[in-house]
Amino acid sequence: MRALVVVPTYNEVASVEQVVGQSLASDPGLHVLVVDDASPDGTGALADALAGGNGRLHVLHRSRKQGLGSAYRAGFAWGLAHGYEALAEMDADASHDPADLPRLLQALAGADVVVGSRYVPGGAVEDWSRHRLLLSRGGNAYARAVTGLHLADATSGFRAFRPVVLRAIRLQDLRSDGYAFQLETALRAWRLGFRLVEIPIIFTERRQGASKLTKAVVVEAVARVAVWGLTGPRGPAAVHPASVAAPSASS
Repeated sequence: MRALVVVPTYNEVASVEQVVGQSLASDPGLHVLVVDDASPDGTGALADALAGGNGRLHVLHRSRKQGLGSAYRAGFAWGLAHGYEALAEMDADASHDPADLPRLLQALAGADVVVGSRYVPGGAVEDWSRHRLLLSRGGNAYARAVTGLHLADATSGFRAFRPVVLRAIRLQDLRSDGYAFQLETALRAWRLGFRLVEIPIIFTERRQGASKLTKAVVVEAVARVAVWGLTGPRGPAAVHPASVAAPSASS
């Protein structure tokens, strides 16, 4: 399976080389796309240097900081245009273990969306404060209660998609950022009848750089989830015809 992992960056010069290198080493067929929003710390220039002569590493430069959701939309659009058979996303701060990428992609054999989950058996979070953990768990519980989405970790930024899902959810129309983007992509896919599964991962708090979590990101997620809960169904009407869970023509 020809797969691409999209890694958005903004001021991640301290960790991007490690993340890219370990991602490429995890699977000899995997490609990486760094989407850099004109990082003033030189992240984009370092990514270009790493990509020199490496046909599996690609860099997409954007003129200014436009947000995480926008970066993923641009990266996934690039991947779809280049014909990848699976598209994954992960953070650039080394909080996600690149060694888990093969498991994430292999799970697509039986699913349309695979979420690397901190909150299923076998998953965990390391080095978070009690407040941050309660905020994350509470946000996921709130999303489940309001929308009916069954995921334990709908805010996880470590996940993989089949291309048909990204096309079906009309990726280009999404405007959410941060946690809200992760919630919206999962919710749209689920409501359309695609199969979502979770696999356990260990999430480790970043060792370098600054967290991108802000009050505005949290407020956006809370507000958008409320709207989605009021304006959409609490479950799929049917299995999507293109889902791996759909009956085959011969069945």
